[in-house]
Amino acid sequence: MANDMMYVTLSNGVKMPQLGYGVYQVTQDECERCVADALAVGYRHIDTAQSYFNEEQVGAAVAKSGVDRSEIFLTTKVWLEHYGEGATRASVEESLRKLKTDYLDLVLLHQPFGDAYGAWRDLVGLYKEGKVRAIGISNFYVDRMVEFCEFNDVLPMVNQMERHPFNQNTELQEWEEKYGIVPEAWAPFGEGRGGLFENPVLAQIGAAHGKSTAQVMLRWNLQRGVVVIPKSVHRERMEQNLDVFDFELTVDEMARIAALDTKTSNFFSHTDPKMVQWFAQIVEERKTNHDCRKDRKNW
Repeated sequence: MANDMMYVTLSNGVKMPQLGYGVYQVTQDECERCVADALAVGYRHIDTAQSYFNEEQVGAAVAKSGVDRSEIFLTTKVWLEHYGEGATRASVEESLRKLKTDYLDLVLLHQPFGDAYGAWRDLVGLYKEGKVRAIGISNFYVDRMVEFCEFNDVLPMVNQMERHPFNQNTELQEWEEKYGIVPEAWAPFGEGRGGLFENPVLAQIGAAHGKSTAQVMLRWNLQRGVVVIPKSVHRERMEQNLDVFDFELTVDEMARIAALDTKTSNFFSHTDPKMVQWFAQIVEERKTNHDCRKDRKNW
């Protein structure tokens, strides 16, 4: 299956597997086993983050896998409490230690708040030094992304955002194309909210190809040029999520899925003032009580 992988080329020429394995909400107890399974069935793109608190388990799985490091595209993300010149660099160096590697393929700024500009300057420095092969952003809505591009000399190479049939972010993708930014999807299944897995349009299209609704959703994003990082803790589902390179959606099928767009998040809006306050509160809590990391669900 791995030989059938589709790739995207970032603005600096780096090739990125278009389908990867994400470890958001994978517990520390399960993470090493899950990443080992993902690598064993053919994934070569692993996506983690500082705020997932499982970088060490990812690093252990990669180190023990027997897969050459050069064959694995490894992504992590800087969390808000580490934003700012100096602090961001130190946090990435800590991520490198936890992930047991001397370079990262992609590092993203996880959220569009706080001192993102200072954090970006650190990422640019690490990129120019070769410790990071590519840099990007996550959860930057179209206005914030355009602002960030216009006021930085080095542009983000990737923008990871919620993208699934109910929230397609088509305007954002049009602007990403203008700036040469590769679109990436977190929650490519929308966590099944709103009945996505049972959606009749997706089910009918899947039946026509002998595929599940989940496989249709992945294939739809792939054909839009979007990188996807589905997560599962079950090996058989990991295999199913990787088995999407032997069929193609028609123009009509792509249009039918496009018509499902509600232009609304399945989760929350980063433009909601109360959510911005929530993110700020998390940063303050972590400054005073590091133990809260184990008890709080992190985005």
